[in-house]
Amino acid sequence: KQSGALKRKLQSPHGNPPLKRKLSINTFRKGATEADRREEGTSSQKTVPKKQLTDKQNESQKNKPFIKTSSLFKNNPDIPEIHRKEVQQVQENVFTTDSFSQLDLHPHLISTINTVLNICSMTSVQKQTIPVLLQGRDALVRSQTGSGKTLAYGIPLVQSLQGMESKIQRSHGPYALVLVPTREVGGFSFLTLSEHWSLGMWPFTWIVPGVLMGGEKRKSEKARLRKGINILISTPGRLVDHIRSTQCIHFRRTQWLIIDEADRILDLGFEKDVAVILNALNAERETRQNVLLSATLTEGVTRLANISLNDPVSISIADEIQKVPEPASQTDREASNSSNCMEQKNFAVPETLQQYVMMVPSKLRLVTLAAFILQKCKFEKRHKMIVFFSSCEQVEFYHELLVKVLSGGPESEQPGHSPLSSVSLHFLRLHGDMEQEERTEVFQKFLKSKTGILLCTDVAARGLDLPQVTWIVQYNAPASPAEYIHRIGRTARIGCRGSSLLVLAPSEAEYVSLLASHKINVSELKMEKVLASLMKDDRFKLHRPGSKKSCGKNPQEVRERATVLQTKFENHVHSSEGTVQWAKKALQSFLCAYTTYPKDLKHIFHIKSLHLGHVAKSFGLRDAPQNLTALPTAGSKRKTKPRPKR
Repeated sequence: KQSGALKRKLQSPHGNPPLKRKLSINTFRKGATEADRREEGTSSQKTVPKKQLTDKQNESQKNKPFIKTSSLFKNNPDIPEIHRKEVQQVQENVFTTDSFSQLDLHPHLISTINTVLNICSMTSVQKQTIPVLLQGRDALVRSQTGSGKTLAYGIPLVQSLQGMESKIQRSHGPYALVLVPTREVGGFSFLTLSEHWSLGMWPFTWIVPGVLMGGEKRKSEKARLRKGINILISTPGRLVDHIRSTQCIHFRRTQWLIIDEADRILDLGFEKDVAVILNALNAERETRQNVLLSATLTEGVTRLANISLNDPVSISIADEIQKVPEPASQTDREASNSSNCMEQKNFAVPETLQQYVMMVPSKLRLVTLAAFILQKCKFEKRHKMIVFFSSCEQVEFYHELLVKVLSGGPESEQPGHSPLSSVSLHFLRLHGDMEQEERTEVFQKFLKSKTGILLCTDVAARGLDLPQVTWIVQYNAPASPAEYIHRIGRTARIGCRGSSLLVLAPSEAEYVSLLASHKINVSELKMEKVLASLMKDDRFKLHRPGSKKSCGKNPQEVRERATVLQTKFENHVHSSEGTVQWAKKALQSFLCAYTTYPKDLKHIFHIKSLHLGHVAKSFGLRDAPQNLTALPTAGSKRKTKPRPKR
């Protein structure tokens, strides 16, 4: 009887043998959530032997799409609330009501400015700088990016040279030297002047401008120097190269030295080269007019001003003109200059610039970037966008990936697809590893285009006037608030409207407070709102038998579409061993760049705060790579960290 009772006790209510309970690994997994266990248990209960499936169920099973990617929306860190104080931003009024005709300029120069350059009124920095330079004074100029600093020194320079008693000859060589940080800035500086000179629209044809920059053939540059260049624009490294190896270069008649984007020149490590150039200038001519311009004034810029400027006028547009009083001694003057410069810890931004920040977990970064590009450049009115990355390898990798996945394909032409799917996206790339000829071609193409997406490193963050850029996306956070200002300075230029987006991981949220401490306000943009734009593109729809037409912004369907898009990225990356290795190389360059954040930002950007598997997802990799080259850690004995190429 006891054995019969025990047998009945173990049987199910329906008289069947007792079911054996399957134990999931989640039951014992230390970090398993209750939802994970519940999901595992539910799936095990629903398991049905294949023999019992009906024909209809078999057909449904065949039609169900197979998604290789794991869920993007599980096990992500919580997105923190952004707590920041509302700060009063320092904003400059870009334009004034004053015209160039109010200045004592040559009539032909005024006519060229008004008709050829199509500029009628002066910007604030031009109004305050041009009269000072026309008086022959040295100047230290601080103003926001995109405020017209190039013409602020270009106009008085040309006015001075055309008015010389002894007419300038091309063979005389440089009368003015303009130092710029990068080839792109060098190509842009006096780009308009050079074009108008070559087309015969430049009124002072005897004044010849020219550019020297790395990547060009030295032989052709030496030939131009022998013929003569009166306004010489150059990067410091290239000029030092010619000073040491080109016999025909001289500075006997050089009356102007202009150091543009001075902070960037120092950031790139050109301080020693600038010292060589100053010594070469002083050896041949002691007196000249010096101008130093920058969007930010750092300790290095102050040091450079002290050795290159003579009793300068300090011009800061946000704080009005501050004239440096004539001190009793050289020591007093240097101390005075230093204190004036270092007081400028807050950054001015254009009134027409809207700034946003978006918190995105690492796994979702790639699909969120793609959704944002689609939203702004395809679904809304056409935009012109720049996306900043921290390394050359990332630019190359993401350019290839986004072109292949987002630029459409044969399926976009099939019936039933949205007309928006056929709208083409134009991607360009720009970074320091490209050949100079290709860099110039890309720059010119993006300069002239009305739409497009430029993926780039910080090589495009300074001194470039790219018209009609409406969005700046900082996919990797900059290493300092100053660099943040320079990046966003590529939009909202000269009174135009623009917007910027900073993408941060949840662990990097404190960066918002850092920006606020420098009077920089950013508004939060929700990731879910951006991902919802995928509902407008049926290429990412998860097709189910008998599914109804999409309606509204169903959060579940938004997640499904994001997962489909991620799958497309992963399928492309895993389509060959070559693309997998390319993705790993790009991932490693990102990790390398992450280790180079300065010490005072390590509490925000620390390599140990990254989840390698989640970060790998943002490079289209399905799993965390196991064979990455070891990177130096904070405790490494290695003296210098590998710096990413930009």
